[in-house]
Amino acid sequence: MNKADILQRVIDRLNIDLDIARRAAQTAYEAATHEENIAENKYDTLGLEASYLAAGQARRVEEIRQALASCQNWTLKPFDESRGIQTGDLVVLEADNGQSQYLFIAPDAAGLKVHANDTPITVITPRAPLGQNLLGKAEGDLVEITINGARQSFEVTRVM
Repeated sequence: MNKADILQRVIDRLNIDLDIARRAAQTAYEAATHEENIAENKYDTLGLEASYLAAGQARRVEEIRQALASCQNWTLKPFDESRGIQTGDLVVLEADNGQSQYLFIAPDAAGLKVHANDTPITVITPRAPLGQNLLGKAEGDLVEITINGARQSFEVTRVM
């Protein structure tokens, strides 16, 4: 797998998400400002609810725009064994049950999922608990994290 290809897939996905979010924000804004949504009494809250939705959609557009800018303005570097895992690395973790997962550590866009060669790759950031635990690690190292009160252990099986 090629990290540059994965980063481009993340950028492409963010562009799609941004377009969808912009259209949703515009629709919510139009609903909030439409003359039929003017409150006729104190119990008529349709316009108020629409304005809350419009504000939330506008925040979502801004979050995606910032994530997109972070990814577009970021330079990938090859994995440096002396520094260990850093932002920009593609990491393969294996759980105790033998199941593997691919993680791409990006500057933003946490939680985004992309596919490369029919393999799902989850984007995480160094700010996430798992991302923090991975920084500086190398192949063969163990990483532990608590998820919903349960301690889980993963082995770093590959870093690209």
